[in-house]
Amino acid sequence: SGKLHQHATTEASQATLASVSPVFAVMKLDKEGNTTYFEKKKTELYQELGLQARDLRFQHLMSIATRNNRIIMRMEFLKAVITPEFLLILDYRNLNLEHWLFNELASQLAGEGQLVTYSLPFEFRAIEAILQYRISKLQGRLNTLQPQILETLEALVDPKLLSVDRSKLHILLQNGKSLSELETDLKVFKETILEILDEEELIEELCLSKWTDPQVSEESTSGIDHAEEMELLLENYYRQAEDLANEARELRVLIDDSESIIFINLDSHRNVMMRLNLQLTMGTFSLSLFGLIGVAFGMNLESSLEEDPRIFWLVTGIMFLGSGLIWRRLLSFLGRHLEPPLPPHVPAVLKKSQPAAGRLEIKNNLKAETFGLSRSTLTNQ
Repeated sequence: SGKLHQHATTEASQATLASVSPVFAVMKLDKEGNTTYFEKKKTELYQELGLQARDLRFQHLMSIATRNNRIIMRMEFLKAVITPEFLLILDYRNLNLEHWLFNELASQLAGEGQLVTYSLPFEFRAIEAILQYRISKLQGRLNTLQPQILETLEALVDPKLLSVDRSKLHILLQNGKSLSELETDLKVFKETILEILDEEELIEELCLSKWTDPQVSEESTSGIDHAEEMELLLENYYRQAEDLANEARELRVLIDDSESIIFINLDSHRNVMMRLNLQLTMGTFSLSLFGLIGVAFGMNLESSLEEDPRIFWLVTGIMFLGSGLIWRRLLSFLGRHLEPPLPPHVPAVLKKSQPAAGRLEIKNNLKAETFGLSRSTLTNQ
């Protein structure tokens, strides 16, 4: 009775697991480009492929691994299993890749695309098609970001602008965030391929037909090295990713430099406004200083000066002339303290116009002096 109870419990648990097991919508493509669609539970699928459950546990990361003569590729949202005879795309309905899957991938695998591995076994074509699609997506993202960033920077980096458009800064911030995500994706792509290129055994494991197809095995022994072809294929896409990363890095440097230019322009305009404010303050101080004379004559005190009709123009002239002289003196003081420093002194011997041979001789003598030769040689020449 105990054995029967244990057997019933095991069957019940297996039925429960089978009921909650995820179902994959699978797209199958063979060597001729024929496509079939079906749905299968995860447990049944990995048993048929000779894999384990963790092999089909896909995260949104990039990885290329081999297991039991199968290649498992994870390209962000793309989940693929490659065998020597066919290619499986899992959960193809949720990938938003309909155009590539239904219009391009089948023709590429059948030999009607732009791949360079048609003379090689099927797994080469499948790997190249997926890597080519990934690189094209990264290239498309860069091509979309580059003109937007350049246009925004051109609108921001303008010395005539006294203020910065906040809407442009918001656009630049969003583009900078997208550029950072693109740089991260390119870095992951390069690191994934570089991990395989650094291990010769991993490259050998990617050549599936070498271990299953006798004809391919004979070609390998006769001088056609499929491992070398796989290495060249991966290295080619690694180089393309490196070129894209360099372009993205140049955009990042351009954004940083443009931010520095924006800050310099704003500081320059701020300094102009501060200097104008200081000049006006000096003018107000000068007028106030000599305005005390007018204040003194405006008091209700009697003197003999107010009876003279010429004293008004005399006092007014003294006030404006004195204020102007004081303001001019303060401006000259401000100019002396704000003017740029003098350039360094240049020796007279370098100021003289000399022929090309003479300038070359002086340059050589200066180099000789740097390496420790005596100064007398330079002086005599």
